[in-house]
Amino acid sequence: MVLTKSEIQNLDKVRRLNIVNSITGIKPGNLVATKSIDGVTNVAIMSSVVHLSSNPALIGFITRPHGDYRRDTFNNIMETKCFTINHIHKNIIENAHFTSAKFEQAISEFDFCGLTEEYLENQNAPFVKESSIKMGLSYREHISIKSSNTTMIVGEIEQLVVPDDIIQPNGYVDLSTADSVGISGLNSYYDLKFLNSFPYARVENVPSKWDKNA
Repeated sequence: MVLTKSEIQNLDKVRRLNIVNSITGIKPGNLVATKSIDGVTNVAIMSSVVHLSSNPALIGFITRPHGDYRRDTFNNIMETKCFTINHIHKNIIENAHFTSAKFEQAISEFDFCGLTEEYLENQNAPFVKESSIKMGLSYREHISIKSSNTTMIVGEIEQLVVPDDIIQPNGYVDLSTADSVGISGLNSYYDLKFLNSFPYARVENVPSKWDKNA
């Protein structure tokens, strides 16, 4: 199948949405949790979490478009300047999935999706207790993406919660052992399986078998 820009635009809405959302491949599955200044907690599934920097330790994610959508996650972060990011693992896929339902503003997804609020020292936003890998972040900035009418939220990691037995000696986190999951499109979930590891990519480390001049 080959689709041009105009053909993509003319697809049935649901078919276009599913194709474009899944074509980029497997994305990390996370729950972003916040609390309003009125004390109402919110937890929302996100597949747009991305590493931005290691020093300082910055993480970003994309929020829904501005306009007719209510954006509790964005509003809570703007008011309180903190949030948490929590990995989704195999045992909470269904719970995490239904946090995307359009609950009323005064209702916490924690209460209706079988998830538990957890609070750690120096972090006012709730963590997801059932998650094994968790990040507590402070708000740093937000960047408007005019072409899609969305916003990237940038946060700095203040706390990391990671089980000792999944951290390798070199610092890599073994996501397969953690049972973390990936997301494709809006409602398909994938297992993560470790395949291989290679040396740091330097010219002298490139295998000679690919050298066309050899």
